Amino acid sequence: MQTKANIFRLTGLVQHYNWGGHRFLPVLLRKENPSDQPFAEYWMGAHKNAPSLIENGTGIFQPLDQFIAREEKEVLGETVQKRFGRLPYLFKILDVKDMLSIQVHPSKETALIEFAAENEEGIPLDAPQRTYKDDNHKPELMVALSEFWLLHGFKPFDKLEMILQTVPELQFLLPILKKDGMERMYKVVMEMKQEEVNKRLQPLADRILALYISQHLSKPDEDFWAARAYRTFCLHGNIDRGLFSIYFFNLVKLEPGEAIFQDAGILHAYLEGQNLEIMANSDNVLRGGLTNKKVDVPELLKNVRFDPVEPQVILPQSGKSSFEKIFKTTAADFELSQFELGPGNTISLYSHTVEIFLVMEGMAQIRSGGDILIVNKGESFMATYGATVQVESRTDRLLLYRAGVPQ
Repeated sequence: MQTKANIFRLTGLVQHYNWGGHRFLPVLLRKENPSDQPFAEYWMGAHKNAPSLIENGTGIFQPLDQFIAREEKEVLGETVQKRFGRLPYLFKILDVKDMLSIQVHPSKETALIEFAAENEEGIPLDAPQRTYKDDNHKPELMVALSEFWLLHGFKPFDKLEMILQTVPELQFLLPILKKDGMERMYKVVMEMKQEEVNKRLQPLADRILALYISQHLSKPDEDFWAARAYRTFCLHGNIDRGLFSIYFFNLVKLEPGEAIFQDAGILHAYLEGQNLEIMANSDNVLRGGLTNKKVDVPELLKNVRFDPVEPQVILPQSGKSSFEKIFKTTAADFELSQFELGPGNTISLYSHTVEIFLVMEGMAQIRSGGDILIVNKGESFMATYGATVQVESRTDRLLLYRAGVPQ
């Protein structure tokens, strides 16, 4: 028997990572930032490290993970509860001012095994040497909110061969690529002693940095990002080996509204811009450079897919109504929909599990049962399993995103 349908205001948690911007999220969320902190990510979900808060209408707030745990089947719905045993997704807004680390995410099987192994070793979850933060995989979809630049997977062989020929300082890798392939080439630079990394990359850095400073490089050029990475991550004597990867991976530019999907094993890095991101409910990140955090090379190499990638830009497809578009992926853990309504337009939505809604433009009136919410730009709300949600646009344009699970 279903519980009474309900809706709740939801407040996410800001993550102040040092690569974040200082204005986009504070303005969107209407949060003061007197100390000029970086606002990097806004998490909406039930991850145990940063659960969102929901309000019951009386001013009392409760962490979402605790709310779900109290009545999992009734809140999540039996299908999702049996399959995942948790809210299976995490929804985020990102503001990438400085480049993020080159990273890859593990498969579900690997995460289960390695998380248990680190627990057996007694490594605290917040320890710097900890690699696996939870037992889950982390496929992810990102939707650009601005012009967005990223690295995504290894270049096709011919393009990789061409860039190694074109960049003089990387030509020493050509024989390795031709003889032994991408995997061997990548292992060579990732396992290279730091002294040789410095020796190989310093001439490259010296050459491109002068061009970058004089504004002779542009964003479609790998040299631009390598020079920026050098200025960001290589200020203390050693050169970050992640500079190699900038030339190995596809450099992708997304326009607002375009999306891309990153599955387990695909190396990637966000370079600049704002986006929405939805992923499996995990914080497992294995880093490969451009970072001051732990880089576990053996574990990274165990999880990388060494196949060339042709980046596939995802455009939303028509949904169940003329107002809805859906970003389709192969992920079973999540689905992201976009709704665009004009003044006075109304839609009725049924929640198949816990669903999180985010207003990116405009203002909406939300009704479910006897509950009514007014939700403005930058605000979010949650609907539980079985809720019928009436959404009415109160502005000339309402842009609403819904995070849920595919049916």
